[in-house]
Amino acid sequence: MRADPRHRMSDIAKGMTEEIAQQAATYFASLKPRYWITVVETDTVQDSYVNEGRRRYLRPGGAMEPIGSRIIEVPEFPERVTCRDPHSGFIAYVPKGSIEKGKLLATTGGGKTTACIACHGEGLTGLGPVPRIAGHSPTYIVRQLAGFQVGARNSDLDQLMKGVVANLTQDDIVSLAAYVASVSPEKK
Repeated sequence: MRADPRHRMSDIAKGMTEEIAQQAATYFASLKPRYWITVVETDTVQDSYVNEGRRRYLRPGGAMEPIGSRIIEVPEFPERVTCRDPHSGFIAYVPKGSIEKGKLLATTGGGKTTACIACHGEGLTGLGPVPRIAGHSPTYIVRQLAGFQVGARNSDLDQLMKGVVANLTQDDIVSLAAYVASVSPEKK
């Protein structure tokens, strides 16, 4: 009978001495975080497509087109992502000026909303039960903010976000997502 894979780490930890556990903790604490998303502001982006695995890729030899009010997030090294390489990052192409506009909304509210830093902290690294958002995928952030706007998110904490996103436009959401993705996720 096979062991339940959900408990594999517990089984491994049971066999560790205190010294080995300390060595492992020291090693993992020494690792520097890898930033998975590189945010690039641009007016145009290469034509892209979504493959059968629902991943967006740049079309080889594709023509350039205006980015408009979109975020185009693609693998930095497509062949490595296709092979599920966990060390391959992503590039998020965002409209020019969106990072600065997003920073204004995140840090002051821009007269439209509550500043993100009020709940997510100065570095957007989270406070208590409020999660870290710094360094997250911008398309993930867009999906979450849109989910709050349309009522698809309904936990107790989600209720707090509904008022925060009520007056945001699509451009505001794209700008916030661009800024949040560009912020280093390290604890300040």
